Amino acid sequence: MRARPFLTVSLALAALVALLFIASVFVGRGGELLFGRLRAIDAIDRELAWLILEEVRLPRALLGLLVGATLGLTGAALQGLLRNPLAEPGLIGASSGAALGAVLVFYFGFAAGAGLLVPFGGVAGGLASLGVLYLLAGRDPSIVTIILAGVAISAFTSALTSLALSLAASPYAVYEIIFWLLGSLTDRSMDQVRFAAPFMALGVLLVATAARGLDALTLGEDTAATLGFDQASIKARVVIGTGLAVGAAVSVTGVIGFVGLVVPHLLRPLVGHEPGRLLWPSALGGAALTLAADLVVRLPLSGPEPKLGVVTSLLGAPFFLWLILRTRREAP
Repeated sequence: MRARPFLTVSLALAALVALLFIASVFVGRGGELLFGRLRAIDAIDRELAWLILEEVRLPRALLGLLVGATLGLTGAALQGLLRNPLAEPGLIGASSGAALGAVLVFYFGFAAGAGLLVPFGGVAGGLASLGVLYLLAGRDPSIVTIILAGVAISAFTSALTSLALSLAASPYAVYEIIFWLLGSLTDRSMDQVRFAAPFMALGVLLVATAARGLDALTLGEDTAATLGFDQASIKARVVIGTGLAVGAAVSVTGVIGFVGLVVPHLLRPLVGHEPGRLLWPSALGGAALTLAADLVVRLPLSGPEPKLGVVTSLLGAPFFLWLILRTRREAP
């Protein structure tokens, strides 16, 4: 009986993601459709349409799918691991570390020489933050220690990012850094997709292998150990997987917040409260939310396009405040 709602929700989300992906490929600025140009008699116009589809729309849609799925799944995993409904991928410092790594590439001017150095810097920053987390937390860290170490790393890397902004000699570098930090899928290429996808896939697989262990941890750490689950292994897979996946995602899109917080909360009443069952629906829900938000930013016909990270924050911040108020009311 419990598998039926899970399967129904998963299939519905998969269908929604497929529709949004197709819309992301074919819908442009102001809702303009690409179908007309693809059917055009003029060969030049048709060739231009295919070029737009392959080099602009398809990478944008693929990144929306991959990044959204990564943020949704890792958010659900962290909420299960930390047993905290307010946890999200930025909590362990992966997002801020990846942001700092990419910002340093902009700051020192390396981005002008090779575009792929930006995502490389982001992944390196995420992995460096992860290494510092383990140095601070120790070999067998408690959940509270992981949270405190993650908060410390996030604060420190955010401060270094602000320092780089304040000391940047070129106003153009500041402009690029700020707009990258706001988060966007615009003007991304297939090279960036190919670079980031393996890191995201490896991170997601690591997190997914901890699904049963996360279910056991809901019964308490002592009970999970009694059932034969290695707590250190579960924590390591979730934290390392999140660091890899989120670091790669942030390295190519900038910071896109609140997806990992909002999606698991919306889906938990539908699929059950076991963290393991929530992982894949959250991945689908995260992809759907990111693709939908990216379609929203294309609606304006004139003026600059709003940044995706701004839209997700406008949606997520009120939801976050509502969660805090509800948690306070439910506290004994």
